[in-house]
Parts: sequence; C-alpha cells; structure tokens
Amino acid sequence: MATTRLHMVMVPWSAFGHLIPFFQLALQLAKAGIKVSFISTPGNIKRLPNVPSNIATLLDLLVFPLPNLDDEQQLPEGCEATVDIPFEKIQYLKIAYDLLRQPVKQFVIDQKPDWILIDVIPHWMVEIAQEQHIPLINFSVFSASVYSFFVNQTLTRSSPESLMSPPEWFGFSSPLRYPKSLATAMHEGFHGENASGISDADRVHKILQASKAVAFRTCPEYEAEYLNAFEKITGNGSKPVFPIGLLLPEKPQGRQTGEIFRWLDVQKPNSVVFVGFGSECKLSKEQTHEIAYGVELSGLRFLWALRKPHWAFNELDALPCGFQERTRGRGMVCIGWAPQLEILGHSSIGGSLCHAGWGSIIETLQFGHSLVVLPFVIDQPLNARLLVDKGLGVEIERSEDGSFSRDDIAKALRLAMVSAEGEKLRIQTREAAQVFGNRDLHDSYFNRFVEYLKENGAAN
Repeated sequence: MATTRLHMVMVPWSAFGHLIPFFQLALQLAKAGIKVSFISTPGNIKRLPNVPSNIATLLDLLVFPLPNLDDEQQLPEGCEATVDIPFEKIQYLKIAYDLLRQPVKQFVIDQKPDWILIDVIPHWMVEIAQEQHIPLINFSVFSASVYSFFVNQTLTRSSPESLMSPPEWFGFSSPLRYPKSLATAMHEGFHGENASGISDADRVHKILQASKAVAFRTCPEYEAEYLNAFEKITGNGSKPVFPIGLLLPEKPQGRQTGEIFRWLDVQKPNSVVFVGFGSECKLSKEQTHEIAYGVELSGLRFLWALRKPHWAFNELDALPCGFQERTRGRGMVCIGWAPQLEILGHSSIGGSLCHAGWGSIIETLQFGHSLVVLPFVIDQPLNARLLVDKGLGVEIERSEDGSFSRDDIAKALRLAMVSAEGEKLRIQTREAAQVFGNRDLHDSYFNRFVEYLKENGAAN
C-alpha cells in the first residue's frame, strides 16, 4: 500500500499546548498507515503518553538533545518546555530550540521524508525543506479564528490599540478583540523583538509563505467564516487550508478507579464544576486565592485540578487558609496532575471553569458541558469572545486593569451551572456536543487531509 511508504517528519514547538495536539495528530496519521517521525527533546518526549503497541512501528518519537546555552542563568539545565520556566525566559528557550536546526537538517537529509509538518516557531525548517525539495505543511494548534486574526501577508497590526478591534481583512462582523489590559503584552509578545533575534510574527509569516498547505485542528461547523477568511488572506484560495477535525483522543474504556472517581461516583449528575487552568497558566497567589474564594462563594460542588504554584511552599500554601475545611464534602482539590479527559467524561460533571485554551474548549464541549472562562494569554481572550458570541460560554467580568473578583466568579459559575437564566446556555452546549463529540464527522475531515498527503508528497 502507498500509505505505508509515506513518511512525515513533525517538528512541534516546545510547549505542551503544542506538543499534545501534534502528538494526537501523529497518532491519527500512524493509524492511517503513514510513517511519522516526531522530533522533540528528551524531557518532552518523556512526558508524552505512550504510543499504542498496534502503531508503534509507524510512530517514532525521536529524541534530539536540547543544546545548552553558554549562560545557564538564561536557561537552566533540564528546562526544555515553556512549562518549566517563567514567561520572560521563553525567549532563551527559543534560542536553544533554534540550535536544533543542524541535527534536524541532517536527519531530513538522511531520511528524505515525503512531508515536513511544522509549528509556528521553527522558521529554519523553511530552508531545510526548500533545499531538500520536501513540501512543508503548517499545522496550527490554534483555531482558525485566532490565526486569521493575526495573519496577513501584507497588512500588520501597527499598535496594541489595533488588537482591540477585529481586523479589517475579515470583511464580516466579528466579536474578536483583545481587552485593553492584555493588548499591549500581546502586541509586544507577537511583534516585538526578543533575544532569539526574530519576532514570533516574522517566524509565522515566513513559515506560512513557504507552506504548501495549512492544517487546522478545527471544523467548519464551528468557524467556517474564519476558515474562509484565512484562505483568502494567505493565498486567495491558491494555498489549500484543511480543517482536519478536532483529533479527539480515544474515550477511556472501563470504569475509572481511585479517590477522584470514588468521590465523583457519589455526586448527582451534572452537579460538579471542574476547575482547571492547565500547566502553562502560571497564576499569581492573589489570582489563585480569588478563584478559590469565588468557587467557595458559588456554593457549587467542584473538583479542582491545581498544579502546585511556584510561589507555594507546600500544597497547603497554594490555597487560602481554611479553604479545604470550609468546602469539605462539596469540593475536592487535586494538587498536581489529574486525568482531565476522564474527569470531564464523568456523568457528575456539568461544567468547567478554565482559561479558554482551544484544547480545553474541545475537551469540554465534546461532553456538552457549560464553560465558564477566565482567559489570560495568547489565544485565550479571542477564544473566549467567540465562545460567548456563540452562546457556548460565560466569560468572567474583569475591571479595566484586568483584575477580577470572587463575586464575579461566583456569579458566572451559578449562571452557567444552575440559574434559570443560564438554561439556554446549557441547552446550547449540550447541542454543541453533537458537533464537538462527533467522531464520524471529524474522521471525514481527517480522511480528506490524508488523501491530499498521499497525492501531493515529495514522491509525487
């Protein structure tokens, strides 16, 4: 079969919000009979799930050591992903990541793959692909709405203020905009200079220009107008843009065990709100405690997956004094890793409080749960705006300086979970599960992408 001869090299950025979707895509490609070489560093590969034995011969997780920087103060040894470092050190991770260029180039020369699929950061893969005559695909872990908000080959966002309204190139009414409190940091982070010598905007534009096609983890049922806008922006229809479905992971089989699930098993259906801000969202002590007081004030049952913050001396210090005692019986806090997908799939969960990352939205809506969102960085504010506009979520109100209060958290949670006013929202999120959780639909989009890969690789 031709598919077994097809070989794809994947190079994701060293952030788990990127690594995990790339890994999920790699699993799907391997199941479709495509040989995949997934390149990352030792510490990142170690933290990925195991490859199922039935596709182990088709999916290679390749370990490329992350080069050390001369100044260990910039990037301490063993820090290989954005989750390992504070935000201001990410620019140094990019320097180390860019030094992977030579070993990755040699691998590509030796292997001569049919395709190279990359993220928004490894701009140096453009020259490698062109020199070796291998077609390049840009896979976006962001939604089409977010990517199209930023990307235009001829027009740029000249100021932070320009991010506070939808771009002129949309050509249709859109709710997408950044609040004033986040616009400056976002503009600086995307367009500003950093220690790596190349801005994120320049990386993205270079990669997009050189890509033969662009693939999105999305579906037209959610954001057709933004997919169409992106296609016009990036090539006026000449560059294929593929919605490849939501890459839903396999649903957990069998009954879940352990303390978390014993507690969930005795709760009423749809009565518990899951609270989780992921590993990348580094909340301050004030923010964490305000969220805790808001959850407590709501009176709702909750399960909170909380990564121990860097500022906490121990697990007890991560939460307000007396919080666990006051909420005992109606709430549970899991410090560290928690099986989020399995938790969201439990019948007692009815809603989720999260940062509005695209992966979290997909995981929540596939089960038809209500979303309460508190966005902080990058794509999250735009995702939140679109969710609210579609009647699929409630965004927690904020002051002009970006701060939020426990009262507004409690109010949003009660609206989404129990109030009569939120009934329409709950109906619409249940209906959304028919799209977000529809495996046949997403498989059909993915299969079209696979056909394109077969017909247009380097061998052809």
